[in-house]
Amino acid sequence: MINYRFSRKVNRDFSKTIRKRVNTYFKENDISRNGNTNMAVKSVFALSFYIAPFVVMLMSGIHDLVFLFSMWILMGVGTSFIGMLVMHDSLHGSYSQKSWVNKLMGFSTFIIGMSPLIWHLQHNVLHHSFTNIEEADEDIDPRFVLRFSEHQPLRWFHKYQHIYAMFFYSLSTVFWVYIKDFVKLFQYREKGLVKRGAEFRKVFATIIVKKVLYLALIIGLPVYILPVSVGTIILMYLTMHVTTGTILSLIFQPAHVTPEAEFYDLPENEVDENWYVHQLRTTSNYAIDAPVFSWFIGGLNFQVEHHLFPNVCHIHYPAISKIVRETTKEMDLPYYNQPSFASAVKSHFLHLKKMGKG
Repeated sequence: MINYRFSRKVNRDFSKTIRKRVNTYFKENDISRNGNTNMAVKSVFALSFYIAPFVVMLMSGIHDLVFLFSMWILMGVGTSFIGMLVMHDSLHGSYSQKSWVNKLMGFSTFIIGMSPLIWHLQHNVLHHSFTNIEEADEDIDPRFVLRFSEHQPLRWFHKYQHIYAMFFYSLSTVFWVYIKDFVKLFQYREKGLVKRGAEFRKVFATIIVKKVLYLALIIGLPVYILPVSVGTIILMYLTMHVTTGTILSLIFQPAHVTPEAEFYDLPENEVDENWYVHQLRTTSNYAIDAPVFSWFIGGLNFQVEHHLFPNVCHIHYPAISKIVRETTKEMDLPYYNQPSFASAVKSHFLHLKKMGKG
């Protein structure tokens, strides 16, 4: 694994200034960088949106298939809310100042069926450290079927990727739960991110146990309680995952896989750019003037601010955004932003179409 080093001299003024201004904002307003009551409300909302349909489905006595499928779809939306409103901040350590609270809220990954460690390594360690750098940022490594940057091999079928991408996006979470966690665990052992021997065996066993318990809950209970076939329950379960995968992909992909974002293929481990400015060049916001939309997606439309300050809770992004915009304007640096969610999604698929042509 290549450990890329960013320049400490290029655009140093920006990194010093933006850190100072944001720190001053929190100090002068005497507020924590972590979550507050708003985060607690969001957490209850997200967890309820997942748990309530599950309980109603099992206990209502209504066995109409349209009703049952509707409950699973709502659970898919709820899973997305958990990922965006609870899990994301907790695994970044920004949910609370108390580590035990972050760990407790991070346990929400069990509800989703994912390994928090694998998510942490891919997202926090690799993606945030080496955003849009080929062979380092695994978020831009779709493995053969999709081409996100000009540095990746072009295959004949990529000219259709803007058409078929949604199919693979919709399967992203079910792929993560049943395949990716295991594949990445072995890869991270080879990269030295997970130690060989006892640590690897412990992590592997933990993943297995949690997934067995997850399946016993999410599949086992419905099979035991509902008078419908196992095949139908599995189909409804997959419908939940398709819902989650679709929502999360459409929220996350427009942040980095866009025409304006830069992609890097570096033969050496030196990056001739300041890490903070690198985040500006590889990241895009969208719909930052839509507070209600932002509330429901956990501030993930403020990706620039999130990448500059990943340890700050998302509830502070709108305020920080004003500071970042002013500072980038002063220093003539990019601040990418799409005016709406629709325009961001359109931009992403236009980028896919462009990359499919070579």
